Amino acid sequence: MKHPSRQKQSAAGFRAKRPEAVPLLDLSRQYLAIRQDVLVAIERVCASQHFILGEEVAAFEQEVASVTGATSAVACASGTDALWLALIAVGIQPGDAVLTSAFSFFASASAIARAGARPVFADVDPDTLNLDAGRARAKLETSRPDIRALLPVHLYGQCADMDALQKLAEEFKVPIIEDAAQAIGAAWRGRRAGSLGLAAAFSFYPTKNLSAYGDAGLVTTSNVEYAEHMRHLRNHGSAKRYYHDEFGANSRLDAIQAAILRVKLPHLDEWNSQRQARAAIYERLFRESGLVDAKGSSPIRLLHVSPHARHVFHQYVIRATRRDELRAFLTERKIGTEIYYPVPLHLQDCFAYLGYRERDLPEAELAAREVLALPMFPELTEDEQGWVAESIADFY
Repeated sequence: MKHPSRQKQSAAGFRAKRPEAVPLLDLSRQYLAIRQDVLVAIERVCASQHFILGEEVAAFEQEVASVTGATSAVACASGTDALWLALIAVGIQPGDAVLTSAFSFFASASAIARAGARPVFADVDPDTLNLDAGRARAKLETSRPDIRALLPVHLYGQCADMDALQKLAEEFKVPIIEDAAQAIGAAWRGRRAGSLGLAAAFSFYPTKNLSAYGDAGLVTTSNVEYAEHMRHLRNHGSAKRYYHDEFGANSRLDAIQAAILRVKLPHLDEWNSQRQARAAIYERLFRESGLVDAKGSSPIRLLHVSPHARHVFHQYVIRATRRDELRAFLTERKIGTEIYYPVPLHLQDCFAYLGYRERDLPEAELAAREVLALPMFPELTEDEQGWVAESIADFY
């Protein structure tokens, strides 16, 4: 195809300066702004010669607990480990079942299996792609008393409907463990993710809103006993060195990662606000172009943002007709995209033993065929967003 001119007027009415490329995520821009502070923090750890857990990790735990509104925080090696720690601490045992979303990253379900429990998948709300409380109720009514916990996912940075889920938790007497891996800084009715359930798991994988320079995770809870149990579990089940009360894991956070995260944490609210501003720009551009409309007959659909939620847009995801063709077109224009997620959890090969089949959870399956994540990070420019929107308009 011919490459568009450096600046052009499209049929949709955009006038965007064409960048050479638009990455899905560019962490180098963030690093330039905080580079000196990061290097000072790393040097502080190197000079201390304390590289695993220690004062740096303890300080980070206290700071995250304060940000989320939880009483305690327990740092660990990854968000996946954080989910496992939370499940074990609240008492999930082999043979139990845990209800979760069918549409999420693999760790939401693999952590349940790793705890020896059985994932029970419920379908999602087609407007938000978060766990649908009505469909969760149906699973609870038919699968009780095996279901011992609810594990909703705050997908893409928006909290699940915690009003409805809390009612279910109270009615069926099951705890809620938040999968908040994508939702640091998000809130529901003013309460931060991490304080909405009995425990909550966070990931600081390099792509997250608050990101380490490697793997890192953390669990928040307001139950002091659970927090202490998780501290033992992350350290081989040991409260005293070389004495082991139970089987745990080697899931300790490196001090360098904690130091880097402490540099970034004070910037989190500003970065999340910038993500929200860029999400608003996308929505304006799409509506002005006619790519979305109130009737729902347009080629793309935007996900609904609840008025009760503070959405922090870990990802900016649209639902698109001819999704794979659109993605190929954007790739040709050097615009980064990703599919989160191409296969719903109930259809993953490793969960075949659970007996789910195609069409069992139709909303999750349809979402897997339609979702497309567009470039989203705080430093994304309006010219870059304009080129993304113009390119989508050109495709359709």
